[in-house]
Amino acid sequence: MHQPITVVTGGSRGIGAAVCARLAEDGHDIVLGYRSDDAAAEKVAETVRAAGRRCLAVRVDTADESSVDQLFDAATQQLGPVTGLVNNAGVSGPNGRLADADAEGMRRALEVNVLGYLLCARRAVREMTRTGGGAVVNISSAAATLGSPGQYVHYAAAKAAVDAMTVGLSKEVAADGIRVNCVAPGTIWTDFHEDPERPAKVALNVPMGRAGQPEEIAGAVSWLLSADAGYATGAVLRVAGGM
Repeated sequence: MHQPITVVTGGSRGIGAAVCARLAEDGHDIVLGYRSDDAAAEKVAETVRAAGRRCLAVRVDTADESSVDQLFDAATQQLGPVTGLVNNAGVSGPNGRLADADAEGMRRALEVNVLGYLLCARRAVREMTRTGGGAVVNISSAAATLGSPGQYVHYAAAKAAVDAMTVGLSKEVAADGIRVNCVAPGTIWTDFHEDPERPAKVALNVPMGRAGQPEEIAGAVSWLLSADAGYATGAVLRVAGGM
């Protein structure tokens, strides 16, 4: 068995940061992919190291093939064979009605939220096939089935693509010893939202009466990467307070 070495994209904040911290507690060394905030990435890296695990922070644009390759090259060269990937880096794009959305903003959102996941998963699968298997967890969203009308229909469409990717890829690589699963969060208290108070405002519509915490998503990710989930692949695990 390889030492668990997990790549977490979008690991410098929100759900990604919580995932890094939880996986470190569970014994994973972490490759933290982040876009631009060096200070935030280093803060998360310090949390991982404080848990006794190694952490490599790497700037990456997940929608760029060469940048993704550089991320995984650094991981394997400096830490060892990658055993896990958490596809988490994402952007919302334009907020509002689809009729008012600008094409460039939607294009960038689709590039990061769909192409970025595909590029990272492709490279992870190549690595894991060569080294004996592993696990991928994609972060989707409850928006994939709710549609997010009036807010970001294009984002919901991108997350529906992530769900489909999860199911298809899981079947494609199961015989290679690679599991591919998905966590679909509902509204979570992070700085992802254009309106910082949105999680509080939507709470009345959530059956559990509240928005979620990043640590609650991290727990689901941790389970899907663990041996306890050894027979789970192609699953879309909804963690959305009943939505």
